[in-house]
Amino acid sequence: MDILRFATAGSVDDGKSTLIGRLLFDSKAIFEDQLEAVERTSRDRGTEYTDLSLLTDGLRAEREQGITIDVAYRYFATPRRKFIIADTPGHIQYTRNMVTGASTADLAIVLIDARKGVLEQSRRHAFLTSLLRVPHLVLAVNKMDLVDYSAERFEEIREEFTAFAAKLNIADLTFIPISALHGDNVVSRSENMPWYNGTSLLHHLENVHIASDRNLVDVRFPVQYVIRPQRATDHEFHDYRGYAGQVAGGVIKPGDEVMHLPSGLVTRVAAIDTFNGPVEEAFPPMSVTLRLADDIDISRGDMICRPNNRPQVAQDLQAMVCWMADGVKLAPRTKLVIKHTTRTARAMVRDLNYRLDVNTLHRDESAQSLGLNEIGRVSLRVTQPLFVDDYARNRLTGGFILIDESTNGTVGAGMITDAR
Repeated sequence: MDILRFATAGSVDDGKSTLIGRLLFDSKAIFEDQLEAVERTSRDRGTEYTDLSLLTDGLRAEREQGITIDVAYRYFATPRRKFIIADTPGHIQYTRNMVTGASTADLAIVLIDARKGVLEQSRRHAFLTSLLRVPHLVLAVNKMDLVDYSAERFEEIREEFTAFAAKLNIADLTFIPISALHGDNVVSRSENMPWYNGTSLLHHLENVHIASDRNLVDVRFPVQYVIRPQRATDHEFHDYRGYAGQVAGGVIKPGDEVMHLPSGLVTRVAAIDTFNGPVEEAFPPMSVTLRLADDIDISRGDMICRPNNRPQVAQDLQAMVCWMADGVKLAPRTKLVIKHTTRTARAMVRDLNYRLDVNTLHRDESAQSLGLNEIGRVSLRVTQPLFVDDYARNRLTGGFILIDESTNGTVGAGMITDAR
C-alpha cells in the first residue's frame, strides 16, 4: 500500500484544522479517548458543536487563539492508501513553517473561504506550492454552507483562481466545494450540492496517481552509511560490505552497471538488500543497501548513478532560498553550512540576485538582504563539489538546507535552479 503525503494551506480561519479533524473523524481514524477529550474541551468552551480542529491544534497558544502556528503531522489510513498529513499555518509570519510542511508533500490542499474568495494569502500559498514543485494541487472551497451551497459562488472562485494559476507552474489542479464543519464532500458526496459532478475530497486523495511523479529515469543513490559488520563468528557477514541510503531517483536492479562519484569508477550492482531481505529492484523512496561487485572506496556523501546519466558536479549554485532565521539576515558574504542529500559542506553567499515578492511575483533586484520568511534567488559558492540536479528535475537532489555554524540551527531551505 503506497503512502500519500499531503499538506493543507490557506488563509487564517479558512478551516484547515477543522477539515483534517473531519477527515480523521469521518474515516474512523481517531480513538474514543481522543474524541472524548475534544468533546469535553468543546463543552468547556461553550461550543454548541464538537470542535474537530482541536484534534490537530495541539499547542495551548493555538487553542487559545484558534489558529495554527506550528506544522502538525497526523497519520491515518483507508483500505486503499496510507496518508501523512501536514497541517500548516496560514499566518504570513509562519511562511517558513508552511514551506517545511509542503517540501515533502505529494499533494497540497489550499483552502478558500467561500465568503471571502481568493485572498492574498491564498495566492501566496499557491505560489509556494508551485515553487516547491508539489505535483498536485486541490483548491478546496470551504464553508459552502455559509453561502447556501451556491454553484454561482463556487464558479466565481474557480474562474478567479484559474486565471491566477495560469501564471504558475501547476501541473494538476482540482476544485472541490466542501463544508468541513458539516462534512459535505469531505469523505462522501454531499446531497446539498447536486450541481457538483466531481468526487469527494477523500476519494480524490485515495485515487490521485502519484507513482509517476517521482523521477524514475535518472538513477541517484546518495550513500548515507557504509555497513561493514566484520563478524568473525558469522561467516555470512564477515566480508559483507554494503552501502545504505534512500533511492533519490531511477530504478536500480542487480546486474545494473553503475558509476561512483566522485571517483568515476564503474562497477555493477551485485545485490540489493532491505530489512525484509533481498529485492529485485529499488526505486524512490525506498531505503535499501546496495552491494557492489567491486571493492571501491565509498563513504557517506558519495553518489551512485549511471555511467551515461550523471548529476552535475558543481561548486557554484544558483538557487531560490526561503530564509527562516529570526534576527539574522541573509546577505552577500554570509558563511553557512550546506546540507545536500547526505553530503555536508561549507558555503558562502556570493550574491543576492533578487528578492521575490510572493504576493505580486515582482523581483526586487535592489534588495541587499533576505529577512525572516523572505524568498530570493542567491548565488552560492561551496567548498567541495556537490552532485546536484535542477530542483524541477529531482526534488531530492535539487534541494538543500542551510545551517548556521554557530547555533547549528536550520536557517534556510533552497531549491537549485542552475549549477556549474
